[in-house]
Amino acid sequence: MNTHAPLPEPFSLTSRLATDPEQHALFCEDAALNSWLAAERALAQAQADAGVLTHAEAAAIRDAAQLHHIDREELWRTARTVGYPILGLVRQISRRLPPGPDGRVHYGATTQDIMDTGLALQMVRSLAALERRIAELGDVLADRVTEHASTVMAARTHGQQAVPTTFGATLATLLAQFTRHRQRLAQAAPRIGMISLSGAGGTSAAFGPHAAAVRSGMARLLGLHDTATPWHVARDGVAEFGWLCSLLTATCARLARNIVDLSRTEIAEVFEPYSDHRGASSTMPQKVNPITSESIIGLSGTAGALTSALLRAQEAGHERAAGEWHTEWRVLPELAVTAGAALTETIALLRGLRVDARRMRANLDSDGGLVMAESHMITLAGPVGRERAHDLVHEAATRTRTTGAHLTQTLRDVLAEHHLDTLLPGLHAQPENYLGQAHQTTETTTRLWRTQTTSLPEPPTPLARLATS
Repeated sequence: MNTHAPLPEPFSLTSRLATDPEQHALFCEDAALNSWLAAERALAQAQADAGVLTHAEAAAIRDAAQLHHIDREELWRTARTVGYPILGLVRQISRRLPPGPDGRVHYGATTQDIMDTGLALQMVRSLAALERRIAELGDVLADRVTEHASTVMAARTHGQQAVPTTFGATLATLLAQFTRHRQRLAQAAPRIGMISLSGAGGTSAAFGPHAAAVRSGMARLLGLHDTATPWHVARDGVAEFGWLCSLLTATCARLARNIVDLSRTEIAEVFEPYSDHRGASSTMPQKVNPITSESIIGLSGTAGALTSALLRAQEAGHERAAGEWHTEWRVLPELAVTAGAALTETIALLRGLRVDARRMRANLDSDGGLVMAESHMITLAGPVGRERAHDLVHEAATRTRTTGAHLTQTLRDVLAEHHLDTLLPGLHAQPENYLGQAHQTTETTTRLWRTQTTSLPEPPTPLARLATS
């Protein structure tokens, strides 16, 4: 067996059924190699601007540090020997240069400077792509919130009917989450997109007196943020990226979980998009399983498990990790793709969401009016006090469950027995009359989403020139 030949990726049914091609492209082999080459090109240019290299030397290095010049078989063979790919990458670049420039490649940098800078480039691009997905998802979700602002349904706590609400108000809580997630991405971008250029032990000694100028110049050329503090073993920014991916996926799963529950035969209020044989069973012809929601829930479970691995990466000691860093290599690309896939699937779910408003309304009456118990208690609390009102309604609710009569009738009987008949006219029996701030919630939440200006900036022109040329 040729141990140097590239191996196919393990088959993943999840990736076949739900994925995000854009995130895949951002974390594929070409993207990783290009990000490292971009770091080397920018380093050479920044050193030329600082007077460490000549501009002719920097131009020669930029021309040599191109993806089409790299022998991948040799690169990965060398990487398996060294443990890391940058030594082999630098030597391939150097071989294409004449004497002089060949000894100026990677001047003063260490392997992790290049790999972390490349990773920062990948992560900021990933954040921008995720933000675009969130923007699309939020717009679709805001339309659904508005559409169902007056669609009355049962709010459920502990899986049971609680009080009346609207489907729009329920969806508004998700829209508010995605509004905050969008803000989180913008706030986190400067912490995640940081230059790494501090040399072997984090002191920048090999860069000499030009260290700060070279670092800031390299950051500017790549569109990254400058930092005077090394982060070779300070992996909080990387962990934050992973945590953001996990948060996004979990919020998608919250919607998916509700769809699974609300599409149950006994509830039958909300359903996924429908097409012939969508969600079909191999043996039960009647089945229309909530396959998109199931996929999203599975993606969320995967993301949560992957994110926990990033906590181990925080344990890296001294000035360089001894294995902890390697955890990120597998986990981060998976997290980005998982988050992108969850957002993509959720957009499709929301676009084709089917809502049975009549069933929602009918379900409110299915428990004999018990969904209005709080309303009755609050109405009675004024004249008799909250605790007594609670006990009176509780007694009536118990009778309703025992006798099958409607709560309004059993409460009438209880009040009559306690000589409180005069309080009957004040009771509200219709769920539509007990919606509280549901309408205001939908209006406020959609307005905040549609008027927000938070978004990630487009990469500057120099980034495109150095990072993709």
